Amino acid sequence: MLWSDLLGHQPQREWFRTAITSGRLATSFLFVGPESIGKRTFARLLAKSLLCRRTAEASLEFCGACEDCAQVDASTHPDLIQICKPADKAFIPIELLIGERDKRMREGLCHDINLRPYSGTRKVAILDDADYLNVEGANSLLKTLEEPPPDSVLILVGSSLQRQLPTIRSRCQAIIFRPLSRDHLQTLIERHGLADNPQRAGEIAALSGGSLAEASLLADPEMAEFRGELLEMLSAERMMFGNLSKSCGGVIDAAGKDGRAKRERAKLLLRVCAGFYRLLALRLSGAEDRCEIDLAAAVDRGLHHWPAGLHGAVQCWERCLLAMEQVDRNANQAAWLEDWSTSLAVLSGK
Repeated sequence: MLWSDLLGHQPQREWFRTAITSGRLATSFLFVGPESIGKRTFARLLAKSLLCRRTAEASLEFCGACEDCAQVDASTHPDLIQICKPADKAFIPIELLIGERDKRMREGLCHDINLRPYSGTRKVAILDDADYLNVEGANSLLKTLEEPPPDSVLILVGSSLQRQLPTIRSRCQAIIFRPLSRDHLQTLIERHGLADNPQRAGEIAALSGGSLAEASLLADPEMAEFRGELLEMLSAERMMFGNLSKSCGGVIDAAGKDGRAKRERAKLLLRVCAGFYRLLALRLSGAEDRCEIDLAAAVDRGLHHWPAGLHGAVQCWERCLLAMEQVDRNANQAAWLEDWSTSLAVLSGK
């Protein structure tokens, strides 16, 4: 992949180019922003630019044809370290950071990044899923973050600053990534073959909040149809919250045994609900906000018979956000669904 293939995030690219040119590139970065907007792709392109020996580092470019570039693409470059949360774990195992108990600090990210570069002049480490660093894992990184090895770059990738522990936030240069524009997302939808025609691609892009992962889910006709049904349930005068839990559980379980796919479906449904209550709160406070036509129509219907006022709408919104955190923490699906739907019933007064 080339820099020209990356859509959006030009300010971030120029920031790194300026930092490198001026010789003020930091060593520890925290990339934060919504899921599936290009943070990980940006991190790998940055790593390729820093590790390619055929181009000047200050240009923030790479040749794309040398052994370094090929090894980065294949994730086999000896000076590129990549860590992510295993699919079956709730947190990033400390063993990936500092090694197994009988090999502490003799393997793992903190050991490997301190080794002398094998083929070039830099070591680059990308720690994905930084949201899933627990206290023990974050503490194991402190020495590396406080006393980084010379000519090393460590990039942590997460979804928001609020989800990072203070010990991490205070020791990293935060780089904020914004959701993709509708036009950029439509281009990616067409590029990935998620829609049959530009019109359908534009419709999916309009509903996806700047996230390619959400667009991929909404490209599934079943998910797109259920989104409409979900908005109908939320805006109904008398809402059966037991049906809400059962319907959402069925759609989530339709993803099969793939835990990551089930979590993505759950978070999509919760984002729809959170968006509904957020817009409801804005309308009740007299504020306006740009949103999808179907979401606005659902909120307008719901306003006619909403008994809980502004405070209730805000509380329902916050409860949906909390449920998303529970999904990320691998909470028991049946338990969080029942607790979430029951809480909405109480908070909404329906």
